[in-house]
Amino acid sequence: MGNYENMGPSKIRELIRHQEITGPTAGMSKGYTQANLVILKKEHAFDFLLFCQRNPKPCPLLDVTEPGSPVPAMIASDADIRKDIPKYRIYRDGVFTEEVTDITDYWEDDMVGFLLGCSFTFETPLLESGIPIRHIEENCNVPMYKTNIQCNKAGIFEGPTVVSMRPMSPEDAIRAVQITSRFPAVHGAPIHIGDPSQIGIADISKPDFGDAVTLKDGEVPVFWACGVTPQAVAMESKPAIMITHAPGCMFISDIKDEKLSVL
Repeated sequence: MGNYENMGPSKIRELIRHQEITGPTAGMSKGYTQANLVILKKEHAFDFLLFCQRNPKPCPLLDVTEPGSPVPAMIASDADIRKDIPKYRIYRDGVFTEEVTDITDYWEDDMVGFLLGCSFTFETPLLESGIPIRHIEENCNVPMYKTNIQCNKAGIFEGPTVVSMRPMSPEDAIRAVQITSRFPAVHGAPIHIGDPSQIGIADISKPDFGDAVTLKDGEVPVFWACGVTPQAVAMESKPAIMITHAPGCMFISDIKDEKLSVL
């Protein structure tokens, strides 16, 4: 991780833009909100805006760009969403076709960017409360799973909720519910604790996105709604093109975490 956790967001974005950082951003630029990204052509933008409104747990909106503009003016006015994320995924007709570090060549003048709240944001207050975060300890990506919890349909968009998982002691899990409830703009409280089969996860050691982490004796898995949900939705809804962040590789904004706290 180096000293990335203490760097300001603009410096981190500069390193990402120059492809000096090309992996997961968990723990970087502590105190600043991280965001998931979805880019669609304007013809699908209203449907997706409605989808976010109807599914605020997995898709909490932080910013929407003007059509054709790559600048997320509300959360980082000097940023460029075409270059300032470590890795992007391209979905064509619902199929994941490639992963790239810069999407300038894919950008079209009617594209709209959606920045969605990310659970990496609330990891800082969890850590400050003494709650360990396993994927940071193990220096890997957070595990993410498709569930049997269906999103509310909007226009062409429908599909399953994706969750991120963090193992915790039962005592830490209770405290984590209290802490993350204060951050509805970055997924808020967990949507499930305990038996993964109840939400359709057959094997917790095999995440659909990200990396498996150690689940120790006496720990329970704690699941939060995840901003990778639009990628699962893209696979079902099949827009001609959807560009997203690669799981775990987030946009780091200029917004301080506490601005999103409701208490």
